[in-house]
Amino acid sequence: MTTHPAPEGAQVPADSPHLRVLAQYVKELSFQNLAAAAAQTMDVQPTIDMGVEVKSRGMGDRGDAFEVDLCINVQAKRGESVMFSANLVYSGVFQFMNVRADDVEPLIWIECPRLLFPFGRQILAEITREGGYPPLLINPIDFTPLYWAELRERQNRTDNGEQPLQQPAPPTSAF
Repeated sequence: MTTHPAPEGAQVPADSPHLRVLAQYVKELSFQNLAAAAAQTMDVQPTIDMGVEVKSRGMGDRGDAFEVDLCINVQAKRGESVMFSANLVYSGVFQFMNVRADDVEPLIWIECPRLLFPFGRQILAEITREGGYPPLLINPIDFTPLYWAELRERQNRTDNGEQPLQQPAPPTSAF
């Protein structure tokens, strides 16, 4: 789907495709601060392991709304000792209006997480700062190549004789 901005002051046609953010919220948040006191005495930078996963499910009677979950899991270690772990599920409810069926999946897996990410990033920065560490600043994520990798993996599963998933929304994608 290509988009072109409307000239300033111009009316956007009522039947033009658009995405509405109906809600966004913290669905789940946990922070385990296992080594808060010990962290203050160490000079060694921790190793940060991070995983990102996107999930979606259809909502509503008309099938034009989806709840999208951006799941971010972070664990900081010094050697084998876990300093902290944070798990965040930041969700949004999105409605697609006048969007072609072929364009819905890329919007769910690229555009929706892109809109949710800055808020999830801020929450993780604040929770780690409040836990006694420097704020965890996660680099921006480009969800486009991750979506295409998921499509290739899905195609490989189909080519290998596996049954495709029978879901109205695309399968969960972990990055």
